[in-house]
Amino acid sequence: MLKFFGAGQPDHPMADPRDARRLLEELAARDDQAVEELTHWHESLVTAEGFRPERRFELVAQIDEAAQPRLRKLAREYLSARRPSRFQEAKLWARLHDYYRQAAEAYAGCADAAFNGWDPGKSVLPLLLVRALRSLAQQIKWQQVRYGPVDPARWGRLNRIYAFAEQRGVSEASAPVYPGTPGDSTPRREFLRAALFSCSSPDCLLPPESELAERLIAELAPQVALAFAPARELPYWTDLALAMAPQRATKPPPATPGLRCFGPGAAAGALDALIERIDVTGEVPAGLNLGAAHAPAMVLDVMQHLAAVWSPELPERKSLRHSVKSRLTVAHGFEGVLDALGGANTLAFDTRADESWVVENVSAGGFGALVPQTRSEWLRVGTLLAMQPEGGTNWVVGVVRRVNRVSEQETRVGIQTLSKAPVVSKFDLRGIASQYGVVLEGGEQAMIALSAGVYAQGLNLESERGGRQHVYMPQGVTARGEDYEVVRFREMVRES
Repeated sequence: MLKFFGAGQPDHPMADPRDARRLLEELAARDDQAVEELTHWHESLVTAEGFRPERRFELVAQIDEAAQPRLRKLAREYLSARRPSRFQEAKLWARLHDYYRQAAEAYAGCADAAFNGWDPGKSVLPLLLVRALRSLAQQIKWQQVRYGPVDPARWGRLNRIYAFAEQRGVSEASAPVYPGTPGDSTPRREFLRAALFSCSSPDCLLPPESELAERLIAELAPQVALAFAPARELPYWTDLALAMAPQRATKPPPATPGLRCFGPGAAAGALDALIERIDVTGEVPAGLNLGAAHAPAMVLDVMQHLAAVWSPELPERKSLRHSVKSRLTVAHGFEGVLDALGGANTLAFDTRADESWVVENVSAGGFGALVPQTRSEWLRVGTLLAMQPEGGTNWVVGVVRRVNRVSEQETRVGIQTLSKAPVVSKFDLRGIASQYGVVLEGGEQAMIALSAGVYAQGLNLESERGGRQHVYMPQGVTARGEDYEVVRFREMVRES
C-alpha cells in the first residue's frame, strides 16, 4: 500500500486516514456493491477540495487497489463461456466501464497536478503515470469490447500523459503496478499496450477474444517498437499532441514534434514462435499469463489474427468491392434464420425479420452495411444472419465478421456470405429428437448450420428428400457462434 504524508482535513469522509481505512475494510461485507461504491469514492475525490496532491493520490491508489480483485471477478463473469442474459451482460459491462471511467478521471486529475507543478518525486511519478495510463486504456478497451464508439478525448488524455512521461524522462522508469500482482511496467509499455491493441482490429473479435488479444499484447509489449519517424516495420502512428486514436499509416503521416510511429517489432517474431509451438504441441505454454485457461484452438486463432493484422502490408482483398446503396431486411440468430427461411416452426419473436439495414458495398465474399442504432444490442462478431435484398424474394445467410459503432446513432458491419441459396431441412439423429438445420452447401462436402451443441453428439444426420435417404457424417466445425455451429459433413445418398 502506498504511504504519503498529507496535511489538513478536507470536508470528505476519507479525509482522515483511519476513516478511509475503515470505509474500505467495510466493503468486504458488501462485496456485490463494492465496485459501485469504489466508483463513487473515485468520483467524489475528483470534485473534493482541500486535499494536498500527495494525499489525493494516496487515496485514489488505495481505492484502486481495493477494486482490482473485484474487477477481475466481474470481467470473468462478463467474458465467461456461459454468457449472461443480455440485461445482465449490459449491467456487468456498465459496472466495469463506469469504474474505469471514474478511476481514469481520478488518476488524470493527479497527473494534472503534476503537470501544474506538483512534484511527486521520481519514486512515485512513474507509478502515478502507469496507473493513469492503465485506467485510461481499460476504459478504452471496454468501449472497444462493445465495438465503440470510443471517445477521442480519452485518447487525447492518454497521449498527453504519455508525452509528459517522455518530457520528465520517466517513460522507461519501472513501477510495480499493483500489490500482489507479479511484474512491473513502465509508462512506455502501458502506452504501447493500449495503442497496439487499438490497432489490432478488435472490431473483428468476440469479447473473450478481445480480452485474450489484450493479454497477449501485454505479454509481448516489452518487444514492441516505438520511434519518432516512419519506417516499413512501423505501420502505425499517432500524434501525442492530438486527441486521436492511433491508426495504420496509409500515407506518410505529418512530421510534427508529437509524431510517434510504432509496430510489433521483435514481438512479431515472438508471436510467430508461439504460434508454431502451439501448432506443434497442441498446448498453450505454461509461462504465458493469459488470465485464465483457454482452449489452445482459441489462443491459436487470436494469435493468427494478430499476426495477420500486424503485417507491414495488409493482405489484399480476395475480390473487388463495389459501392452500392440498397436496403436489406435482416433476421438474426439461429432461430431467427430458421424463422425467416420459413422451414421450421420456431418461437423467434424477438429475432424476426423486422430490421432494415443499408448495404454500402458488396463483393463476391460479402458486403458492408450501415445499421441504424435501433434494437441492435444483440449485434456482435459471429452473429448468424438471414438477409433479403429489397424487392427480392430470396434469402441469403451470412455471419457478422466486423462491428464498428461509429456513433450512438449508427454502426458499420462487415458480413461474410455463407450461402446464397440456403435450405432448411429436418434431420433425424439416432435415438435423439429430430433437429432443424440450414443446408448452406450441398453435395459430397456439405456445410450445415445447426443449433449449438448438436455436433457435440458426434452422430450422423439423416434426412429424407425426394425418395432418397441423405446421410451426413460429421467432419468438423468450421464456424461457431453463441447459438449455432457450422459443421462440415460428408454426404452419402441411398435409395429409401
